[in-house]
Amino acid sequence: MLRPMLNRRHTLLAALLAIPLTGRAEGLLRGRRSTPSAGAQDSDLRWADRSRQRTLPLRLRLPAGDGLVPLVLFSHGLGGSVEAGTVWAQAWAEAGIATLHLQHPGSDTELLRSEGLSALRRAANGEQLVQRALDVRFVLDELQRLTNELPRLRLDAVGLAGHSFGAHTTFAVAGQNFPGGSPVPLVDPRLRAFAAFSPSLAAGTRQAALQGAFAGITRPVLCLTGSLDADPFAPDDSERRRSGLHRREVYDGLPTGHKAELWLDAADHMSFSGQDRGRMGRLGRPRDPATDQQRPRHQALITAVSTDWWRAQLLGDATASQRLAQVPQGLGPQDQWRTA
Repeated sequence: MLRPMLNRRHTLLAALLAIPLTGRAEGLLRGRRSTPSAGAQDSDLRWADRSRQRTLPLRLRLPAGDGLVPLVLFSHGLGGSVEAGTVWAQAWAEAGIATLHLQHPGSDTELLRSEGLSALRRAANGEQLVQRALDVRFVLDELQRLTNELPRLRLDAVGLAGHSFGAHTTFAVAGQNFPGGSPVPLVDPRLRAFAAFSPSLAAGTRQAALQGAFAGITRPVLCLTGSLDADPFAPDDSERRRSGLHRREVYDGLPTGHKAELWLDAADHMSFSGQDRGRMGRLGRPRDPATDQQRPRHQALITAVSTDWWRAQLLGDATASQRLAQVPQGLGPQDQWRTA
């Protein structure tokens, strides 16, 4: 899904050079509030970065209570919205972790609704990746500026997660290197750890280039993918359209030290989105009966492992770290848990 970006180096560099880096949020708390699960509170927000003339829909999910909590930012895939990652965020909230879901204009549900699938395909490019990474920077800046309005959030314990194109966003902010370099760095040191749901690199990436792409990522990364986690935009006759094996190359390319990977047999692309399959299901391969049958098990494993990951990385939870050092309970014979 990142092929256009990696093949358009000069376009990416031009976009990097042209984008201002300052802005202010407007409209801190607008929209609905609800209590979706176990007393957690949802707030729908709209923050406007005036420097880029870009308004971001956001959804903040706070755990019950009034104590300080760590925070995970969540970046959706192509055609997604603040609904992406909801299933995971509900579990994280029950474990005492807040989530702020970002919606990225130009590669979100609104683009799909207004301009269709062909426009969504074109949105998988370097310019949109730059904008998404700068969305993350803008949100982190605003969180620091708005500490009085959001006093429960621990800004010394923030992580970033993303699904599909959101996983690309996650790696860009974590420190991924791109061909030709980046005159305006996208990496942000304020994030403590990362989780990439359905990660990938461009088709045909050689091992040497793969190692170089991730050499600068030194903070902890969790990768989550599966055997049917195919690329929904790959050619119909390609292996990437049939299998998720290419996504395992990301873990292989990451430096050793603090990395982990959950591989689930029969899990497809939308198994990792954290939202209802519904409309988004048509972007991937046809639904497989084996996936539907195993969906509850997949969901339970993803929520358990990702929750332990955030508790270990953001809260220093020793018990969660011990669980991550072992094979997770519930893994099937074709599933795999890797750490290095």
